[in-house]
Formats: sequence, C-alpha cells, structure tokens
Amino acid sequence: QVQLVESGEGSVPAGGSLRLSCVASGSIDNYMFMAWYRRTPGKARDLVASFQSGVTMYADSVKGRFTISRDKNTLYLQMNSLNSEDTGVYYCYTGWGRKEYWGQGTQVTVSS
Repeated sequence: QVQLVESGEGSVPAGGSLRLSCVASGSIDNYMFMAWYRRTPGKARDLVASFQSGVTMYADSVKGRFTISRDKNTLYLQMNSLNSEDTGVYYCYTGWGRKEYWGQGTQVTVSS
C-alpha cells in the first residue's frame, strides 16, 4: 500500500508560479514510477510530467515551464509561467503492475 498526500493548492495570476508537493508513504522505493496528472475543466485526466530513476518526461504543453523532481519520499512539480489552460486539479500518481495509487488532488487556478 502507498499513500500520497498532495499540497501546494493555490490561485495565481497568469505568469505566476506555484510548487506542488506530494508526500509518499508506505511501500515506496527510489525506483518507482511517479507522476503528476491534471484534470482540466471538460477534459479527462492527462499526464503532465513523470519521474523515474532520475529520468523525466513532460507533456508538450508544459515543456520549458514545469519541472518535476523528487527528494526521498516527496515528489515536486515546480510550475512557472502559468496560464489559464493550466487551471485544474492536479493529482500525484504512482503504480506498478496492476497497482495504482492516487493522491486526493489539489486545485490550481490561474486567472488571466
């Protein structure tokens, strides 16, 4: 079992920055796949960025603006140059095999 708890919810003007954190507890290790997803209004939950063993991946829409990182049991998402299309609920995720674990979600609102 893994528990994921996100924090960093906020409302910022366009061009602003936020940092999300996700603290993982339970059966975790340094090599597991971890990611941030987001659900934007009217859309499905999409992958934003992932991190595994130091290798990162970003959705095209956030490349150059967002940075994912991990420090021990905490996953971060540094978000810069935010725009209104980044508004949504952000979820921390980890999983392997048939197991999936999600955080409760944290709201990010960007006003134009």
